Amino acid sequence: MGDVGERVWRKVPDGAREALGRGLSPSELQTALLEVSRTRAAAVTPARVMQRWREDRFVRPSEVDPRALVRTQARLWERLPERFAGVELSPLAPLGTCSAVATVDQNKIVSTMRSTEVASDPTNELAIEAAVRRRAGQARVDLAACQRVVRAQAVDGPGLFAHFQLFALVSSARDTGSGRVEAEMLVDHLRFWHDVLGDEARLTFTTFAKTAVRERIDDTVRPALKVEFVEDPERDKGSNYYFGTALGVGVGDAELGDGGFTRWTAELLGDAKERCLISCVSTERLTAVLSGA
Repeated sequence: MGDVGERVWRKVPDGAREALGRGLSPSELQTALLEVSRTRAAAVTPARVMQRWREDRFVRPSEVDPRALVRTQARLWERLPERFAGVELSPLAPLGTCSAVATVDQNKIVSTMRSTEVASDPTNELAIEAAVRRRAGQARVDLAACQRVVRAQAVDGPGLFAHFQLFALVSSARDTGSGRVEAEMLVDHLRFWHDVLGDEARLTFTTFAKTAVRERIDDTVRPALKVEFVEDPERDKGSNYYFGTALGVGVGDAELGDGGFTRWTAELLGDAKERCLISCVSTERLTAVLSGA
């Protein structure tokens, strides 16, 4: 927020910032904010709603044909291996989900007044669910979800919107040594994306930190795939987000999504031996590729 935020705070009475940030309990803060929202909503006119509908990037409908999008979703779910459990995620997540799990700045998230935030990445939420199931005793957890998400950072360019849909996979298990668990999860994720995208699939990987996974890619992962798995040493996107190895998923020149190993379930469970692999694609971009647009 920077200087803009400071200018706003100078307009409120002394002590208000501390009270709102730390002084009030969560329930007290929620009550106060809901009352403010109710007061402001009472002043909104139908004309203002129409204007916001036309101009606000957060509420404008997606430009994709929902019938085509549903066909893409069906293709993804039909090809999903049985080992992956489908999860119908809530459109809301606990406040701080992305900043605590994935260390994403909260300014990029749409926060609500009820100690929640609008979903911005299904992999974060699936990682939490995976940690819950791991703690309950499941040896390896493989989850999938399709979710429309909202991101608050400004976007500018063709095909870029404040809200969009992602199809995501998350796998988590405890390390057994020599990168074997990571290799198994990689094979399962990559085989799925190849099955969905066909032989035109462009699957890449980048090694951000030296681990045993790099050796397993050569002797285990690549031999198990029916599509080329190409190293992309020039990539730097996600170097502070992924741990060790990152993935790229695309077709031709179209970038559809990415993924990689994270520390999320290790941090959620307090166990450095936990391994977590995530991968996802934009269903809107995939729909455009499948339709030849």
